[in-house]
Amino acid sequence: MVARAYTVAFDGVEARMVEVQCAVAAGLPYFGIVGLPDKAVSEAKERVRAALASMAIALPSRRIVVNLSPADLPKEGSHFDLPIALALLAALEIIPKDMVEETAALGELSLDGKLVPVIGALPAAMAAAEENRVLLCPKACGAEAAWVGATRVLAASTLDEVLRHYTGASPMTPATAGEVVAPPKAAICAM
Repeated sequence: MVARAYTVAFDGVEARMVEVQCAVAAGLPYFGIVGLPDKAVSEAKERVRAALASMAIALPSRRIVVNLSPADLPKEGSHFDLPIALALLAALEIIPKDMVEETAALGELSLDGKLVPVIGALPAAMAAAEENRVLLCPKACGAEAAWVGATRVLAASTLDEVLRHYTGASPMTPATAGEVVAPPKAAICAM
């Protein structure tokens, strides 16, 4: 089964729409990402696997291939984690494919399933609006993305919250525009 989710790749200050295709097929266990991913995107499979495991969702012993299209556009950053997880959950028929296809998503996953803020929520919301898609992002990015106003923005704290939204167990309310607060800087340890 093939499922699709959407996200953006940044080309300078422009956000270009990227289709995240996920195929789950018979074969030896494998999880690969193709379509010109950088190291952070290639590592997404480990973050996605761990986040799903934290929710007691085990990946099947099958061949999982994620294609980031267009394949000739470089893909950089950890914000691909959430759309890869969405496409995979839809391909496994855990969440509805049609709802996922109506969404553009961005967000990094921590190993325990929390959504980590990423840069680029505002241009991603503008790209989602141009494609008539809902934007799904980490809670900390919701106020920034909602300033676009031309698209509905859903902001979640965890992948479990996203799963409950897509299954109808606990629908999210749209984010509202507000003060954009920079995330706290990590403490630097002297050695």
